This record gives sequence, structure tokens and C-alpha cells, in this order.
Amino acid sequence: MRYLTAGESHGRALVGILEGVPSGLELLPADIDRALERRKKGYGRGKRMKIEQDRVEILSGVRHGRTTGAPIALFIENRDHISWQHVMSVLPVEEPERGMRRRTRPRPGHADLAGAIKYGHRDVRDVLERSSARETAMRVAVGAVAKKLLQAVGIDVLGYVRALGGVWADGDPLAETWPAYEVAEEDRAAEDALRAALQALAAKTEASPVRTFDPAAEAAMIAAIDRAREAGDTLGGVVEVVAVGVPVGLGSHVHWDRKLDGRLAQAVMSIQAIKGVEIGLGFRAADVPGSAAHDEIFYAPGRGFFRRTNRAGGLEGGMTTGMPLVVRAAMKPIPTLYRPLRSVDLVTKAPEEASVERSDTTAVPAAAVVAEYVVAFELARALLETFPADRMAALVRAVAEHRAYARDF
Repeated sequence: MRYLTAGESHGRALVGILEGVPSGLELLPADIDRALERRKKGYGRGKRMKIEQDRVEILSGVRHGRTTGAPIALFIENRDHISWQHVMSVLPVEEPERGMRRRTRPRPGHADLAGAIKYGHRDVRDVLERSSARETAMRVAVGAVAKKLLQAVGIDVLGYVRALGGVWADGDPLAETWPAYEVAEEDRAAEDALRAALQALAAKTEASPVRTFDPAAEAAMIAAIDRAREAGDTLGGVVEVVAVGVPVGLGSHVHWDRKLDGRLAQAVMSIQAIKGVEIGLGFRAADVPGSAAHDEIFYAPGRGFFRRTNRAGGLEGGMTTGMPLVVRAAMKPIPTLYRPLRSVDLVTKAPEEASVERSDTTAVPAAAVVAEYVVAFELARALLETFPADRMAALVRAVAEHRAYARDF
């Protein structure tokens, strides 16, 4: 399974082509629109999210509400394009300098300067339009299809905010499930406990303006966003993605590029403004002894092999362990500041303040959603590599047989 996206932030639209989805997956535009709506929300977002509708049009690959096995083409219109038609015209325009909103002062922290030098642009508009996080709307759309596929085989994925502006949510949101998970006599009982906890967590974080589970932290995060907005500054944070119901053995240890942890890290790191990715204990594993870093192995008839801890975050040796997948990502503050940083004009070489584009105070709640769907795509891709299938019925059957095989191994 693979995809490509195209489009600029203020161009006519974002487009995507997704290939490799088996036939027979029930899919409607509303399934994708719900994901796009989630991406738009979050305290601290800017005015752009009030302009865009973000409704997908499925152009191909789906007939009568089911995938056909052909490439799926997706289209998301940029409503803001109506004010940018002259600036973003594909064809040459008369009086090209008038009203072009040229940008010659690169912003520190953005792709502006490196992209301008790499591609020879004197107007960084040719860089920032594509490097913009607006591109993640299509990645969410693609990931929504992947998430629908995962749900069909019993895998659920959720992203939420762990920290924002230096304020950390307290505790482990799934901690209450671990005692049940430890004593469960059957694999299904453990999975049911985790799935119920994840659903409760989803309800709580979806209702939060900053997509977190800790009410006290939520209030402090909102206050921090307000202070940053008043100061013309921006805030970053940490997002976490959890997947439950993941079968043992997705990914592989045999080649570096088949290791699922590496692929997940690359995919999540590719999200705009993400500067660090960790799985399970992550960097904390460097500070504890081996006895506190690994997950001991147990066995019970009817349940098979299992763990009582999940320090590895559901991945060992590049492969899933059957435990919940836990991926965390650090997002830097958005580099477009209303109190601009120092820069240099590309043309005159004179010291200047960086250009100011419309921006958010923070996009951490939105990044949690983007990370959720990026992880969903990588999991779905790994699933189809382990269980190649042209039809959803064959995929569902193969995964069920594998779960039984692993339980009785």
C-alpha cells in the first residue's frame, strides 16, 4: 500500500492517490470527513481553520460504498484559494509583480531558506506553499482509509496530547487496564479491557479543547496558549498515539527497511514541526537498568505468550509484540511568529525581520490527530505486507487465523 499527495496551501486543492487497498472495504466520504473535522479542531488554532470546510471528494476506486481494489483518488478543495487565484495561478499572469504577496525574507525554523537555495527560488512563496502543514489534511484523509481497514480486523488507533507549552498531563491514561491485563486468563479478555479503556479515553480527549485527558493540565495548557497569543509567541508539545488489537509479528527483523519501529519513526518525524519520536519508554530507557527496561514473558494455556508490562511500546526487534503500540512525538513551537525573528532578505541581503504568514498559536492538538492517521497508515501497510490480500474478506480471515496460530504457538 502506498500513496502520493500534491497541492499547495493556497492552491486550488489538495489531491491524493492511494493504491493497494483491498476490494470490499466499506468506505464513504463521511468516513474521511470525520477525520478531517477532527484535524481542524483545537484551542490555539488560527483563522484558516474557520475558512476551510475540508470535505473530501472520492474520485475513483470506490463504487456503491465499497472499494474496488483500484487506486483511490481523493480531492480536498482549498476554499481560501478564491482570494489567492492571482498569486497561485498556474498560468502566467499579467503584471506579475502586482499583488503577488512575494516573500523574500525566510522564516527561521521553516523550510524557506533551505528550499529557496535548493530549488533556486528568490520568492520563498514557491517553498512555503508546499512545505505548509496544510498538506497534512490529505495525509489525514489517506490515513482515515487506512484506519477503516484496521478497524475491520480489530485494530483501534487513537492520538491525544501528553504535553503542551511545558504543561504535562498527569498519569497513564490506560493505567487502569493493566491490572486486568495482568490477570486475564484469555487474550480476548485483555483486549476487551484495553479496547474499552481506549474508547473511554477517546471520549475524554475528543471533548477536550486541547485533546488531553487530564482536566487540571487542560486548564493550565489553555492558560499557557492565551499567554503565548498575547505575547505574539507560539507553543509546542508532545503527542501520543496508542494502537490496541495489533497482532504479533507486523514488520520484520531481517532488513533495516522492514523494521516497523524505524518506519513508524520516519513517518511520524515527517509531520511538519515534529523534532523527536520515541516508542514505549523511549529516551527514558537510557536512564534505567535492564531489569526495568524490558517486558518479561509469561505463558498461559488458552492465552499463549503475554507480557505484564509494556515498556517496549509494543515493538521488539522491529516487530509488533501483540501488546499495545505506543508512539510519542515532540512538536516544536510553530516558527511563524507574530513577533518576528531576525532574518536576511534573499534579494538585498539586508538584515530584516522574518516574513509573517497567518498562523496558529499552537497546533499540538491537531498534530495528535495527524500522528494518529500517519501511524494508522504505516500499520495498515505493514498489515498488508504480512497478510497480502486483494479482498477484505480474505484479509479478515487471514488475520483471524494468525491470531489463533499465535495464541496456540
